[in-house]
Amino acid sequence: MLEAKRMQYEKSGAKVVEALKSRHFDAWYCASGAEAVAKVLELIPEGAEVAWGGSMTVDGLGIQDALRRRGQPLLDRDAVPPEERENVMRRAQSCDVFLMGSNAVTEDGQLFNIDGTGNRVAALCFGPKSVIVVAGMNKVVPDLAAAYSRVRHYAAPINAQRFGVKTPCSVTGQCADCRSPETICNAMVTTRGCRPAGRVKVILVGEDLGF
Repeated sequence: MLEAKRMQYEKSGAKVVEALKSRHFDAWYCASGAEAVAKVLELIPEGAEVAWGGSMTVDGLGIQDALRRRGQPLLDRDAVPPEERENVMRRAQSCDVFLMGSNAVTEDGQLFNIDGTGNRVAALCFGPKSVIVVAGMNKVVPDLAAAYSRVRHYAAPINAQRFGVKTPCSVTGQCADCRSPETICNAMVTTRGCRPAGRVKVILVGEDLGF
């Protein structure tokens, strides 16, 4: 990473962390992915049952593997037969700790997420005792309008390619505000504050992670 970009992420990250704290999230800035993984492990108590939503950031950092190595109880929907997958996803709504990324984080400390099935944003809103959100600084945007634009017109078309869904954006690469049965843009959730305070913990990482 360019030194100038690293410095910009560090300075901006500190301000976004303070904005998140003002909205009653717990928040930290970690300069690297390795630091972020260490912070996640620090925040998860031994013996706590952990689940996660689909997140390239969580996957890419290898957090699940780190948890497996220390013998953490896990609810892994990808480790069960297809017919049991939905049951695991439902059980994840009452786990001790839920891990996820965020599609966007605004400079004034709000989270913006779009979900196809809704399990990820459902856990963010209510259910798991604690939610840990890990997001690269490339997800930070000026405001909610920029967050919406980023996710609909940039991240969603890319994810449509990744998932291989039958949507207009998977064909054209551009959002068509579709109503396809396979759309990945069904639930749009803005999290403007955290209640109870500290339930949602946000870790900003000074790297470009995910889309």
